[in-house]
Amino acid sequence: MSNAALERAEAAKLPHDDIIAVLLTQHARMRDLFAEVHVSLGEEKRAKFAELRALLAVHEAAEEMILRPVAKREAGEREAVARNEEEEEAGRILAELERMDPDGSQFEAKLGEFEKAVGEHADHEEREEFPAVRTGCSQEQRQKMGKRLLRAERTAPTHPHPAAAGSPAAQWAVGPFASLLDRARDAMGGGTRPRG
Repeated sequence: MSNAALERAEAAKLPHDDIIAVLLTQHARMRDLFAEVHVSLGEEKRAKFAELRALLAVHEAAEEMILRPVAKREAGEREAVARNEEEEEAGRILAELERMDPDGSQFEAKLGEFEKAVGEHADHEEREEFPAVRTGCSQEQRQKMGKRLLRAERTAPTHPHPAAAGSPAAQWAVGPFASLLDRARDAMGGGTRPRG
């Protein structure tokens, strides 16, 4: 079985609205989307990459606002800091990808680097954070977190922030992923926080 298949199998053992099940399902979908971006061309490649970016924005915002505070308590400060650092590194690689032509020769190599960073981050979460959260939180608590995430996912953005639309300078300053992430945070009720 692939990692995506294992993640789906593990998620299927939990209630569908358990935060761990939701995040495992998102990890599996990300792995699928990476594969789809690799084999696509032209507009289809751009569309798959945009779908991947939107999913990553919702996923990262959910982890930051819903999972990470609980994981910090249950798995420890070092674990939470390590996962946040991995997300920041993946964000830097994604920012480079966003400035590239998806049909360009450098895009595929950078996409592979990004896929590796995201995959390793997901693996660390699954080995370190998720077990601590499962042990330290009741099923009811995990489902409450999962329902919050699912609700936010339904209202989260799938395109750049309107404040940056039509302004190349604003698009460059915020970057498409950063604005998606801010809007995903807004959808989860947490507002925005400075990125840096």
